[in-house]
Amino acid sequence: MKKKKKKSHGTSSTFNKKNLKNAILTVFHANPQKSFNYKQLASEMGVKDPEIRRLIHVVLSELAEDGTIEQVFRGKFKVKSGGGQICGRVELQPQGFGLIISEEIDQPVQVSQRNLNHAMEGDKVRVTLYARRKKHQLEGEVLEVIERAKTTFVGTIERSRNFAFLIPVGKVGFDLFIPNEKLNGAVGGQKAVARITEWPARAKNPFGEVIEVLGNAGDNETEMHAILAEYDLPLRFPENVLKVAERIPLEIPDEEIEKRRDMRDVTTFTIDPADAKDFDDALSVRKLKDDLWEVGVHIADVSHYVKPNTILDDEAYARATSVYLVDRVVPMLPERLSNGVCSLRPNEDKLCFSAVFKLNGDGEVLKEWFGRTVIHSNRRFSYEEAQEIIETGKGDLNEEVLTLQDLALKLRAKRFKEGSIAFERVEVKFEIDEKGKPLSVYFKESKDSNKLIEEFMLLANKRVAEHVGKIKGGKAEKTFVYRIHDKPDPEKLDNFNHFIKKFGYGIQTTSAKTISTSINELMNEVRGKSEQNVVETLAIRSMAKAVYSTRNIGHYGLGFEYYSHFTSPIRRYPDVMVHRLLERYLDGGRSANAQKYEDYCKHSSDMENRAANAERSSIKYKQVEFMKDRIGQIFPGVISGVTDWGLYVELENKCEGMVPMRELDDDFYTFDEKNYCLVGNHSKRTYQLGESVWVEIVRANLEKKQLDFKLVAKPKE
Repeated sequence: MKKKKKKSHGTSSTFNKKNLKNAILTVFHANPQKSFNYKQLASEMGVKDPEIRRLIHVVLSELAEDGTIEQVFRGKFKVKSGGGQICGRVELQPQGFGLIISEEIDQPVQVSQRNLNHAMEGDKVRVTLYARRKKHQLEGEVLEVIERAKTTFVGTIERSRNFAFLIPVGKVGFDLFIPNEKLNGAVGGQKAVARITEWPARAKNPFGEVIEVLGNAGDNETEMHAILAEYDLPLRFPENVLKVAERIPLEIPDEEIEKRRDMRDVTTFTIDPADAKDFDDALSVRKLKDDLWEVGVHIADVSHYVKPNTILDDEAYARATSVYLVDRVVPMLPERLSNGVCSLRPNEDKLCFSAVFKLNGDGEVLKEWFGRTVIHSNRRFSYEEAQEIIETGKGDLNEEVLTLQDLALKLRAKRFKEGSIAFERVEVKFEIDEKGKPLSVYFKESKDSNKLIEEFMLLANKRVAEHVGKIKGGKAEKTFVYRIHDKPDPEKLDNFNHFIKKFGYGIQTTSAKTISTSINELMNEVRGKSEQNVVETLAIRSMAKAVYSTRNIGHYGLGFEYYSHFTSPIRRYPDVMVHRLLERYLDGGRSANAQKYEDYCKHSSDMENRAANAERSSIKYKQVEFMKDRIGQIFPGVISGVTDWGLYVELENKCEGMVPMRELDDDFYTFDEKNYCLVGNHSKRTYQLGESVWVEIVRANLEKKQLDFKLVAKPKE
C-alpha cells in the first residue's frame, strides 16, 4: 500500500506572504492542540522549496508578534488558547449544512445544520474550529452572527387563526413566524416581503413583520416583483429622483454645442433590438480618401446630465446596472433620461462622448481621438433591418453599413488571431401574452449585424483603456476602471479536458495562447452536435468570471491587455465612471483615489451578479410556467448537470429540470465528481454529463421554479 503524500499547498511561484500565512493558519486551526516548528509545518504542507521554508520561518515570527499564535518552546508554536476561531461568510449547501469561507485560512469549514445557530446564507459569522479528525474536512460551530447578509425575505403567506408564516423563496432553511397584528393586510396565498424583527436563541423560527404586500401568488406582476425583491433590486424610482429627472430639458443650449466637436453633418445611425428605446451607442462613417475611413463610436453623454453627489447619481450608483427580466427592463436611470434625454434617437441632436478612429481598409487604427461631441442620428435600424442590408447589399445607407461590416470582419479576424475566445451562447426568449403567460419559446442567435456593433464597441472599450492605462515616458499610473478577466483555473481546465476526451476532443494547455486557440477550434468542432451545449457550458465554467477593478490584469477571454466598459452608460454605472475619469485625464487632471474607485468597482460587480441572477430566475420561472401544462408528456433531453442529489436534464427547448436521486431506484448511485457522472454501485450503470436521455415531466413547482423529471425509455416510433 502506497504511503499517502501530504497535500502540497503550492510552489515558490504560487506562494506570496498572504496565501502562505493562510496555509499556515489552516494547519494550526486544524490541529489546535499541537505545536509546530517551521520544518514540521513545511512537512505538513508538502513544501520542499528552501526559499519557501525560510519564508515560513519569517511568517511564524510575524504571527507570534501579532498575537495570532504563541511560542511554547524555542522555535515551536501553537494556536493561542481560544484562538481556534475564524471569521467568514456562510454558504449554505443543498444538503442542509453550511460552508464557512474565510480569508483567514485556505480551506472552507463545514458546519452542520444544528451547529449553524441561526446563521443564514451570506452572513458574516465567527466560528470555533474543532480538532480535525484524520482525513476529514475542517469542521466547526458558529459562535456568533456578526453581520446579517439579509434581514428581509420574499415569500408566500400561510395563515392560521392566530398567526401566520411567511414561506421564503430560495435556499433559506426556515419560515418567518408572523403574528396577526404584523401582517400589514397580507392574506393567505399572497406574496409579501417580511423583515426579521427578532430571533430568540431557543426559537426554531425567527419572528417577523410584513413590510410590503406584492400581490397574489401566480400573478405575473407579483412574481416579477417578487424576483426583484428576492435579490434586493428596486421595484420603482423614488419620487424625488423622478422629479429631478423630469426637470432636465431635452433641448441642448447653443453654448454647450460650441464647447464640443460638431459631428452632426457626418452620416450616423444606431443598430439595436427592434423593441429597444434606450439607444446607448451610434456609429458614424465617412470616406476620407481611397482605403481610408473615419469611424466614430458615439456614446450617450450620461455623465453630462448625471453629476457626482446628486440624488440622480446616488440612485444610479446604488442600482449600478439595468436589470433585464424576461418581460421587462428595470432601468438604472429614470425613463426621462434612459429613453429620452440621453437616448440617441433618430433625427434629434444629442450629446455624446465619442471615440473617433481613422482606419485603413485592413481595419488598422492609424489615428484616434476621444472627446465630447454633438451628433445627429440619420437612421435607427433594428438588428433585423441591418442584417437584411448585409445579406442583400440593398437598403437605406447600404454603402455605410457594408463598409462598417467589411471593417468589422477584419477587426474580428485580427482579434481571434491574437487570442480572443469565441463563445456564442444561444439566448432563450419567450413570446408572452398581455397577462405575461408564455405562449412559446424561441432562441435568439447572434448574427452579422450583432457582431458588427459588438466589434466597434470592443474597439472603443479597448482603445479607451489603452489610452489611460498604457504608461508613456515614465509617467505614474492613473486610477481607472477596468473590466478584467483572469486566466482559467488550471484544475478546472484539466477536469474539462479530461471530460471532453470522452467525446474525442481535447485542448492544448501549454500556454494562454494555445488554450484560447484550441478552445476556439473545439467550439467550431462541436457546433451543431448533440454535446454542443454541454461542452460550451463546461468551457465557460472553467473560465474565471469577468469583474470590474482598478487593478488591471487584462481580459483573458478577449485577449486584450487593457479593456474597460465605455459604451453603455445608460445601463451600466462603470461606464459612467469611465467617462468621468477619461474626461478628467483628457483635461490633464491628477489621478483619482484608487481605493474609492476600487470600492465602486466591487459594488458594481456585486450588483451585476445580482441582476444576472434575477434575470436567470425570471427565465426559469417562465420555463416552469410554460412546461406545467405538459405534465405527463415525454421529451428527449441531454444530461446537463450531475450532482450528488440527482441529474439535471435540458430539453431541446432549453428548459431544464431535475431527476432527483430518489427516482433512480434501480441501484444505489454514487457521484463521480471528476468524471461528471453517477455510477451504480452494483450494476456499474453510469449517467454521464452530455448523455442523451428521455424524460417524463412529473412536477412543475412554480414556487421553487423547479421542474421534476423521471427517466423513461425512448418511445417506440
